[in-house]
Formats: sequence, structure tokens, C-alpha cells
Amino acid sequence: MKINVVGTSGSGKSTLARKLASVLDVPHIQLDQLYWQADWQGTPDDEFFARLRRAMAASPDGWVIDGNFDRTRHIKWPEADIVIWLDLGFWRVLGQSVRRAIERIVTREELWPGTGNRESFRQTFLSRRSILLWSLGTWRQNRRRYLDAMIDPAYRHIRFVRLTHRHELATLVAALDQRNP
Repeated sequence: MKINVVGTSGSGKSTLARKLASVLDVPHIQLDQLYWQADWQGTPDDEFFARLRRAMAASPDGWVIDGNFDRTRHIKWPEADIVIWLDLGFWRVLGQSVRRAIERIVTREELWPGTGNRESFRQTFLSRRSILLWSLGTWRQNRRRYLDAMIDPAYRHIRFVRLTHRHELATLVAALDQRNP
């Protein structure tokens, strides 16, 4: 099974993707990890796309990709069986984003191994490049984008699963766990 978990930053994509990958016994491919380099520098698209293609090719029987990066859609969606869209409410996503940011600031957790990238109070709450501002600014845009994708004939081979409540996430994981031998 090949799955792409999408949704606004802070919606729980990585958490769900890790659980699904574990239940299905397939690799978890995190787009942020492929993209972000040290000092919050992004990877040029040609290299980013090559990294994604290699990660997908390494497991031709299945994977769970975690992340949006709309510009990678032409790589991941032709092979995807399912796109799981975490379309949680605005206030839920904002609350989760703030809690996650505070936890990461306190623990000084490195976000992607080897990059040294960590969230800071200044970057999270006082910067124009804040992940919280990014979440606020993309929530509505993501809704439009994924609603449009669900009815786009180019993606009719994909089963879209739109989850709008947290309890649906656990139900989905349990259902896939029962199907997986």
C-alpha cells in the first residue's frame, strides 16, 4: 500500500504516518526530512525530487509519505493508492501547533537528524517565518487545494480519505491493522 498523509502543519501528519507505517510494516518517508538541511536551508528542487524518488524506489511494494510539498505531487501521486487528508478544524490545528512548538522549544529536540534544526521561541513566536504563521496562512488554502484534488479526474486512481476528527485517526489505524496480516 502506498499512502500520502497530507494536511496543514500541526495537524498530526507525522504522528499518523509513523503509526500507519508501523502497522503496515512499510517505510515512513518524511518530506521535511528530505527537504530541510542545516540552518533551515531548503534543498533545491532537482535534488529534493531525486531524494524523494530514491526513497520511494527503495520500497516499491509500499510506503507512507508524510507531507504536502505540492510541487512533489507529480512524483508521489501517480504511485499513491491512498491520500489521507487530515482536515481538522482550525482551532484544533492551531492548538496542536502551539503545544508541539512549546514542547520542541523546551526539549530542544532536533527536528531532522543531522540538521541541527530546532525550534526556538524567537523563530516560533516572533518571526515572519514562524511555523505557526505558516499554519494559520495555509489552513484555508490547503482545504481548497485538497477539495479540488478529490474531484480532479487526474487523480481518480487515488482513494481519498478525509479525516475531520481526531477519533477518526485511531479508527483508521485500527482498521488497517486488522487488514494487515
